[in-house]
Amino acid sequence: MRKLLVPAAAAALLATSALSFAATQQHATGTVKAYDAKAQTLTLADGSVYMLPKTFKNPGLKAGEKVSINWEMKGTSRTADQVTIAK
Repeated sequence: MRKLLVPAAAAALLATSALSFAATQQHATGTVKAYDAKAQTLTLADGSVYMLPKTFKNPGLKAGEKVSINWEMKGTSRTADQVTIAK
C-alpha cells in the first residue's frame, strides 16, 4: 500500500502546483473608459483598473476602443502584461 501512496502523493503535489501557476495569468476584454499615460493606468467601462508596465507602448488607446488584456494580480492591483486593440 505504501508503494502506491508515495507516488500518488507526489503526483497530486505536482498537479496542484501546475494548476496554481496557470491560474495566475488572467484574460479580460472590454471597452476603454480612460487611459492615463502619466499614472500608467487603463480603466475599462466596467470600472476595472489595470496598472501598465513602465515599458508600455501605447498602441493607440482611446476612450471607446475595445481591448483585450492579459494580466495578473500583484498585491492588490491588476497588472497588465499585454494590451491589444480588439478588432
